[in-house]
Amino acid sequence: MIDFFETYKTELLYSVLILVGVVALTFITNIIHKAMVQRGLKRTEGTEPTAINLIKRILNSLWLVMGIMGLIFLFFTDAYEKLKHEFQVFVYLGIVAVITIVIASSVNIWFRKSIKRKILANEDPTAFKFLRYIAVFAVYTVGVLIALLAFPSLKGVAQTALGGAGVIALIAGVASQEALANLVGGVFIISFKPFKIGDIIKLSDDMVGTVVDITLRHTIIRNFENKMIVVPNAIINKEKLINYNLGDVKICERIEFQISYESNILLAKQIMKQVCEAHPLIIDNRSAVDILNGSDVVRTALVSINDSTITVRAWCWARNYDDAFNMRCDILESVKKRFEAEGIDLAYPHRTLVFKDENIFKNSAENN
Repeated sequence: MIDFFETYKTELLYSVLILVGVVALTFITNIIHKAMVQRGLKRTEGTEPTAINLIKRILNSLWLVMGIMGLIFLFFTDAYEKLKHEFQVFVYLGIVAVITIVIASSVNIWFRKSIKRKILANEDPTAFKFLRYIAVFAVYTVGVLIALLAFPSLKGVAQTALGGAGVIALIAGVASQEALANLVGGVFIISFKPFKIGDIIKLSDDMVGTVVDITLRHTIIRNFENKMIVVPNAIINKEKLINYNLGDVKICERIEFQISYESNILLAKQIMKQVCEAHPLIIDNRSAVDILNGSDVVRTALVSINDSTITVRAWCWARNYDDAFNMRCDILESVKKRFEAEGIDLAYPHRTLVFKDENIFKNSAENN
């Protein structure tokens, strides 16, 4: 044993230094990680920073592999020469990964701060949110291409892609037609602005809500049940939609009731007019000429005669979509109560059956 220590005294000393170095680097990495996580939690209101955790794991793996390779170099020179290339590739990939994540995170943080400033300044943040996804995606794409340079079989492809327009060609080559359609659809949405983040849009009766995000692939809509609707950009870019925030946000809400033929039409119209005009959310949308001519704030009219009912409608104006929805709910309830009190029947469809063969009644009576 003494001879062993005498023979490998220098190697053992370096081994101790290597182990101490690995432990020290790991300890320092963990300390820095803990401090950055605490700082990140304060900024992100409790959301754990995933990028910092990933960097910590990569660095700790690098320190461990470097320590193992150092020990192999001291005691097993031949094995080290065989594993030297793999060791260099691993270190190269680790360094590229760390640098890529740091740059992508920095870009992401910068965009988030810019978006926050725009929101505080009551400016539209839609373009910055979309550009954030493009910038982060571009950073990771370049990082992957640089990492591919470590592999001889893929080096030519990576160099060509990094040459300039090759990046776009590579993405177009590996991406599906649907993915490209969604990307182009997102670019069109940001460029032509049929809607922006914060707008209330309607795609169908089941898809109405506020736009909360526009990514490279899809648009996210929060409906009024607080559920998220994810619609691919290629689809939403082709659909006809209603944007309640585009241009003038005032809304004309149509309040309709179907009453029976026997009901007093004039009384029904008067009740609807009184209830609508008394609602606090209604606005006077009459022009100066209408006011001068004595036009009503709320117009009511008989709009259709149906098979067993007649439809009476009132046109009410509200400041925005939210006011219009709340106003409609209140008016429907109030008008129904007034109709019941005033004897206005809310008719329902009915049919009269005429039996031409009287034997049907006789046979029915005999069977009973």
